[in-house]
Amino acid sequence: MAVKITSDSTSDLDYLFAERGIEVTPLTVLLGDRSGLDGVEIKPEDIYEYFNETKTTPKTSAVSPEEYREFFARQTADGSEVVHFTISSDMSACYANACAAASEFKGVYVVDSRNLSTGIGLLVLYADDLAKAGLSGAQIKEKVDARRGAVRASFVVDTMTFLYKGGRCNGVTAFIASVLKIKPCIAVVDGAMVVGKKYMGRTDRAIVKYAEDITGSCPEPDPKYVFVTHSSASREVVDTVKREVLQAWSGVNIIETVAGATITSHCGKGTLGVLFFADGGKV
Repeated sequence: MAVKITSDSTSDLDYLFAERGIEVTPLTVLLGDRSGLDGVEIKPEDIYEYFNETKTTPKTSAVSPEEYREFFARQTADGSEVVHFTISSDMSACYANACAAASEFKGVYVVDSRNLSTGIGLLVLYADDLAKAGLSGAQIKEKVDARRGAVRASFVVDTMTFLYKGGRCNGVTAFIASVLKIKPCIAVVDGAMVVGKKYMGRTDRAIVKYAEDITGSCPEPDPKYVFVTHSSASREVVDTVKREVLQAWSGVNIIETVAGATITSHCGKGTLGVLFFADGGKV
């Protein structure tokens, strides 16, 4: 029996969705009176334009149970099993909604990634490799759940405005960061976002220092997949970070992706993260 690996749009796999044949359930992004599907009707460029014009940050809404129900019906129509990934249940109702819909189908397994962006993407690619190796849906979910804790996801934001207005950090933190020109590292811990190390000064220097700290924190990442994911960071900064990662972790496979509209709605422009499995690939 074939197993299809599917994901919400929040996994930020960019061109890899099509390359891997991974079907997507897009979240909805709201720009004032306008709403549209992440990656289909609204792209990150629309968010930047909207914010520049209104100084208002977007809102996002989860995929509904009915949308999941219709999606799972299509995916299982040919008899396939489905392993579907959602953004952390602490950050969205997507997981609960997907589980409600999946309960009506046989062979549909929903994974709470406990992560966001390509922190989810790492698990999706791992699951896709397992599916190609012939494992069943139940076996894939079991292995993914066991490896989920090895994901390391963090990023440095250029501005706290989007996180603050989206309810992801308090006003005092946002104010202090703005006044002192602090570029905080936001890490995903136990399924939620927490503020980690704080970097002073220009964004480009802060991000490079962050890359040095991240690579220094893990002597042996899984070399198969290391993501450098960003929301339209400058080409110079992205290339510098990629060189820094390769210098520290010789031979790793770096995958660069650009964050989709949902993640961009909550982090703003210029955010960059290095995301990887911290288990050396020993699974």
